[in-house]
Amino acid sequence: QVQVTESGGGLVQPGGSLRLSCRVSGWTSVHYAVDAVGWFRQVPGKEREGVAAIGGDDSTFTIASVKGRFSVSRGNDRYTAHLDMNNLQPEDTAMYFCAFSSQVVNIMNIPPARLFEAWGQGTQVTVSS
Repeated sequence: QVQVTESGGGLVQPGGSLRLSCRVSGWTSVHYAVDAVGWFRQVPGKEREGVAAIGGDDSTFTIASVKGRFSVSRGNDRYTAHLDMNNLQPEDTAMYFCAFSSQVVNIMNIPPARLFEAWGQGTQVTVSS
């Protein structure tokens, strides 16, 4: 069974930093390899928004509103990924989800959510003074 676990969310003051991490287990029982990992966020009442992604070739993309503040990277293996978030602002408050894909190699924008086969339950990030 494929399972995605996220960690690292919490409450932080404006200007602060957090590192989100996620790991997938059981992936190779279903898929050949991990290609892309995406980070998405959602605020109640709003659509889910893609924030950052890293492709199978380690290409990366971050959306304009977080560019220069957020960065996505892999961990020690392809089953782990991180989202480093700096200079957090109240508008970054959301539930953050990571997702794994076996279908996306090169990243030039945030791939559609339908291309990600496994999703985590989410970790809450709250930016408030």
